[in-house]
Amino acid sequence: MTTHYDIVIAGAGPAGLHAAQAAAAGGARIAILDDNPSAGGQVWRQGPSHPVSAPLRALLDELRARDNVDWWPGARIVAALAPRRVLVESAARGSVWLDWSRLVIATGARERMLPFAGWTLPGVTGAGGLQALIKGGVPVRGERIVIAGSGPLLIAALATARDAGACVVAVVEQASAAAVMRFGAGLAATPSKLVQAASLTRGFAGTRYLTGSVVVEARGAGRVETATIRRADGTTITLDCERIACGYGLVPNLTLAHALGCALRDDAIAVDGAQRTSISDVFAAGESTGVGGMELAAVEGRIAGLVASGHAGEVDATLAKRRAHWRRFAARVDHAFALGDAARALPPPDTLMCRCEDVSVGDVSAHATWRDAKLHTRCGMGACQGRICGTAAATWFGWRPWDAATPRPPFSPTSIATLIAACDGDADAAPQALHEGSEPRS
Repeated sequence: MTTHYDIVIAGAGPAGLHAAQAAAAGGARIAILDDNPSAGGQVWRQGPSHPVSAPLRALLDELRARDNVDWWPGARIVAALAPRRVLVESAARGSVWLDWSRLVIATGARERMLPFAGWTLPGVTGAGGLQALIKGGVPVRGERIVIAGSGPLLIAALATARDAGACVVAVVEQASAAAVMRFGAGLAATPSKLVQAASLTRGFAGTRYLTGSVVVEARGAGRVETATIRRADGTTITLDCERIACGYGLVPNLTLAHALGCALRDDAIAVDGAQRTSISDVFAAGESTGVGGMELAAVEGRIAGLVASGHAGEVDATLAKRRAHWRRFAARVDHAFALGDAARALPPPDTLMCRCEDVSVGDVSAHATWRDAKLHTRCGMGACQGRICGTAAATWFGWRPWDAATPRPPFSPTSIATLIAACDGDADAAPQALHEGSEPRS
């Protein structure tokens, strides 16, 4: 089955929802797709003990009142095999081809997980992953948790874990104390962020805040029991814990944009002042254009929605000024929490780098390029398609897996029924595109 929309929005986080809000007012027929069962993205993720927040509720109420907006929850874009057409696997609607006149990519970002010794033990997650688990209903009350990595996401994870009754024994930040202090002082330029930071940290009451430090090993019999932390002076400390949540910031989710052929800049989707990409009638907004936080995502989404719906004249100086303000804030975050040598240091050679295919750091480091490592070790060819190990390779070796080849469909594990629908829906292009490509894959 093929369905046509004036505007398809991929992603229902702050960028996607604000794009839909702006575009819907003009009467365009809109589809909002998201692979989660509920709208909101990571920042507004809902769950059994996390009801809809007030800003999200206001957006959803407005959009649901419009008969020109269709919701596609639990929907994944599996392939983009023809101009202005994507194949979608939906929990509620099955496998459907969507045709679009304009596309807004608001696919957000992924967490950067850098493997360390013992990271595959049960109880180790990303910092954002810990938030998702808690909001999804996983109980952590009374558990001792070490939150590690870099950037503001650690503070958000701290607040989520505390609210759920966990005991956060330490927040381990790789940035130096001086860098963190300079960033904190600079928050005076964005008072809303200063208030937010004070609210989330509560002065780190009852929690050790270790700067210039990284987690280097997790140990335990069957699951995490201790975390070993290396300090800036070379000394190590070991903390007892039941969970380690480790994330070194975020990286833009480029899969769809890359598959469509959108140009990239600084490892993000390149856009102009109207949020247009290099592909005609394809727009992008939010973290996929560069990680910058909820406020920047919202204003970029609004601009993209207005232009995509033919109302570019409503993009006034106020919107442009807000975008510039939050882009400057994002640049300050990037500078303050840039990964140092300790965070970029390779773990022991026997540390698993690709968990899907059981490939070690030593196996991968023996090769000169991502393509060679992939061909000879199967690194990046498992279920996650290199989302963890590919990002680690970019951080450690300077490789850019997204430059090695265009992503091949299907973009994620997909049912046989969807692949059959792909061939039936585009009999000329789909069978060839689903079976050919410049990279081997499992």
